[in-house]
Amino acid sequence: MGTSISEEQLQFDFVLPRKFIVNSVRIELLVKKMNLSFKLSRRIPQIKTIYYGSFAFVCVIIVFIIRTTCNSANDKACSNSNKVCFRYNSSSGKEFLLEDVLLSKRKPTPGKTIFFHETSCSELNQLHLTSRQACAIESAALANPSLDVFVLFTSPAHSSNTSKSKIVDAILTYSNVYLRSLNLWTYAADTPISEWLEDGGIFSSKYVKSHISDFLRYLTLYKWGGTYLDLDVVILRSLENIKPNFAGAESDTHVAAGVMNFDNEDFGHEIAAACLRNFQMNFNGNNWGSNGPGVITRVLHDICRTKSPQLMTRNRCTGFKVFPIEAFYAIPWPKWEHFFDPSFTESVLNRTKNSIAVHIWNRHSTGKVINVGSKAAYAEFAEKHCPKVYKASGTYFR
Repeated sequence: MGTSISEEQLQFDFVLPRKFIVNSVRIELLVKKMNLSFKLSRRIPQIKTIYYGSFAFVCVIIVFIIRTTCNSANDKACSNSNKVCFRYNSSSGKEFLLEDVLLSKRKPTPGKTIFFHETSCSELNQLHLTSRQACAIESAALANPSLDVFVLFTSPAHSSNTSKSKIVDAILTYSNVYLRSLNLWTYAADTPISEWLEDGGIFSSKYVKSHISDFLRYLTLYKWGGTYLDLDVVILRSLENIKPNFAGAESDTHVAAGVMNFDNEDFGHEIAAACLRNFQMNFNGNNWGSNGPGVITRVLHDICRTKSPQLMTRNRCTGFKVFPIEAFYAIPWPKWEHFFDPSFTESVLNRTKNSIAVHIWNRHSTGKVINVGSKAAYAEFAEKHCPKVYKASGTYFR
C-alpha cells in the first residue's frame, strides 16, 4: 500500500525575482508570487496526479525563465549573481584552507612554473578535484621535477567545511605541487586588463566559467610567465628542456590554448600583453572558443605574418614556436571517444608515440567513466603517468 495522504491543505510558495534586465529593458514579471494550494482527498485520487503534474510544470517554466534570462549578454542582474561565487567573503568567520597566491610566502617562480586553473567555482567553497584533473597535475609534477606546479582555485575553500580526499592527498605527496587560491580582482590589479574586469562584462558571458578560465590563463602568463596547462591533459614527456615561448597547433587553421608557454620577460611578456589586449578587444560572451584559442591564434597571425600554424616557426615568429598537431593534440576532439574505447587503444598509442602530451577534450568527454584496470588508452596513460591518482581513484577513474 502507498502512503496515505490526509485531508489537509498543502501550500507551496514560489517566489521569483521581481525584475529581470534583458537587453537593458526592465521587464516587470506579471507573476510576483504564486501560491498553489490543493486539497487532496482519498476519494478523488486523480487530483493528486494533477497536483504533482502542475507542480512539475511550474518548476520547469521557472527554471526556463531564469536560465533564458541569465543567458542575456547584457543582463546586469545575472552578471552580479555570477560574481558571487568568485568573491571572497572575509566576514564569514571561517578559516581559508588555501593561501592566496599573492599573499603566500611560497610564490610561483617567474618563468619556471607550470600553472593549472580550477574555475568551476563551487558555491559550497569546497576544495574538490576530479581524478582527471588530479591526473593532469600529477603527470606534470612527475615529468617535471625541477619545475613548480601551482594549481590556482578561483573560489576560496574553507577548512571548516572541507576534508581532503585521497586524490588530493596523492598529488600533495609531490614536493613541487602547491595549491593556492586567487581573488580575481586583486590578482588582476595593476595589469592592463584590471579596469576591464571591474566593468564586469565577463560575468554576463553565456560560458562564464570557461571564459574566466580563458581570461586567467593569459593573465597568469602575463604576471609570472611559465607554462599554462589545461586540467584535461596528461603530460607524457618533460617540458623542462623546451625553449620558452611555445604553443601547439590544434588544426591546420588554429593554435590551441590548452598548452602554452611564455617567457616572463622580453618577447614572451610582450606576447602575453598582446593576448590580454586581444582578449579584451574581441571578447564575445556568446562564443565559447573566440576568447581562448581564438586569442593566441589571432595574436600569432600578426606576429608571424601567416595564418598557417605549420609555418609558425621560431625564425618566422621572432622566437615563438608552434608545435605540430601531433605534439599535444594528436587525437582531435571529434575522435575523443578513442581515448575511452579499448578497441582504439593500439591506434591511439601509435598516434601519440611522439607526443609531449595528450588532450582528453573534457568539454566533450566529461561524462565518460573508465573502470580502473581498463585497457582503454586513457587508462593506460593514467596508470603510467599519474600512478598515485589512478590508484587512489578506487573503482572508477573519472
